[in-house]
Amino acid sequence: MGGVVDDEAAPAVIARDQLSAAEVTAILGLQATTQQHDGAPPLNDAALAVLHQTGSPAQHLLAYEEGVLTGYAQLAGSAGSVVVRPAYRRGGLGTRLVRQLQAQATTGLQLWAVGNSPAAQALAASTGLSAQRTLLIMRRPTDLPLPPARLDAGTTVRTFQPGTDDADWLALNARAFDHHPEQGSLTQVDLELRMTEPWFDPGGFFLAVEGAALVGFHWTKQHPDRLGEVYVLGVDPAAGGRGLGRALLTIGLAHLRDRGNLAVQLYVEADHQGAVGLYRASGFVEVNRDVMYAQPTQESVRV
Repeated sequence: MGGVVDDEAAPAVIARDQLSAAEVTAILGLQATTQQHDGAPPLNDAALAVLHQTGSPAQHLLAYEEGVLTGYAQLAGSAGSVVVRPAYRRGGLGTRLVRQLQAQATTGLQLWAVGNSPAAQALAASTGLSAQRTLLIMRRPTDLPLPPARLDAGTTVRTFQPGTDDADWLALNARAFDHHPEQGSLTQVDLELRMTEPWFDPGGFFLAVEGAALVGFHWTKQHPDRLGEVYVLGVDPAAGGRGLGRALLTIGLAHLRDRGNLAVQLYVEADHQGAVGLYRASGFVEVNRDVMYAQPTQESVRV
């Protein structure tokens, strides 16, 4: 959620099943303005990818005032995102958008608060949502020393070959993230969308191979301003416990360092103790967190 606080009035909201090119441009402009103000992008990668999908079942809500896009909300399945232009906050628009998403979500709204600002927390509380998942944002300077990347005999590392490795990588990703509701369900369409992004570079997408089988990967991402990212790091459960994840992490960090980055960031589930421990041991420290808010259930809540 882009930080917003409840109030009384809000402008009318337009619903769209499909966005025009002009609307996508306006939403990206709203994203940039809000990120500059808040210091964090209100729409995550998954929400941004939906903007460019044709025939997507996602629903979009757009609020305008005097020709200015003042707010945007998205619902893709049960996952929602809300952002309000900073100059138009504290007028009830955020609450209006969340209430409309709640009415449209058939399986219970799940709303990400990027940066989890106090305003976003207040909005969640006022609309009956509670924290259920937490993503840690961690960073590491690239001038910290790196250990050697130790691989088992018979394990080699090469870079991803688009069009050749797609199916095998998707199968490996599903095995490595069978516990993860978003990452583990990536499809060929999702992969192709990411490969069209300006930041995509197969030279920074490392695959661990044993024989003809893919057993692990480290997909890195390049941001502006000399910031790299551990985009996704995964290991086949059958190849776990051998230090492969640590070796792939080292290889990707060395690549990002050699590209001239000053720091590397990553996102990791707070309750994934093994991954958090690996990153802390590799010099990463928490700098922020994103929280997913949802309707309370009788099941145990993850924080």
